[in-house]
Amino acid sequence: MRKQLISVLLALAATGGLAACTPSTGPGQPSATPGTTTGSPGTESPGTETPGTQTPGTGTPGTPSTPAPGSTPPDAETTVPAPAPPAASPLPSGPGAGDAELSITVKASKDGKAVNYTLVCKDGAPMAESQHPNAAAGCTALKNNAAIVNPAAPPKGISCTQQYGGPQVATVTGEVNGTPVETSFALRDGCQIGAWNAAKDILGAAGGAL
Repeated sequence: MRKQLISVLLALAATGGLAACTPSTGPGQPSATPGTTTGSPGTESPGTETPGTQTPGTGTPGTPSTPAPGSTPPDAETTVPAPAPPAASPLPSGPGAGDAELSITVKASKDGKAVNYTLVCKDGAPMAESQHPNAAAGCTALKNNAAIVNPAAPPKGISCTQQYGGPQVATVTGEVNGTPVETSFALRDGCQIGAWNAAKDILGAAGGAL
């Protein structure tokens, strides 16, 4: 009897000791398995943004934006040529104010030595700045008809006589009665010879009448 009682007490003691060594995880919670962790390092919760990433639709700072199709970037070079300056309008025929500032060049041929004149007129009278062999005649001619230094082209259908007056050439540039002037003279046909003769007082001694 005593041996049986001792065996029961030893069995109860062993059972109690085993229960004391087993850790409790709390009511309703599973016990943790040794060697595992509840959180994985380096993972992020849904909805958070990882540093260094960019939200779709936003540009990266410092990166140039791509131009829209068909557009030209502001700093792009263009190959479109500049528009040509407008041609000088012919001066009206007949008497005018007689004001002019002209630079006149006459050559005996296209490659010949140039003879240069300056004609400055006010109210049809030559000014002191003029350096012209007959400034008074030139200013009077301009006051009577300023169109002689900027004649209109011959009308369509008008044929110029095919006559050659010589290799002389001349240019007149400047301003007459507030209108820009840039005209070339030559003697290649009857129309050009007529224009040269009309402007002979402007062209000076080197461009005398033909």
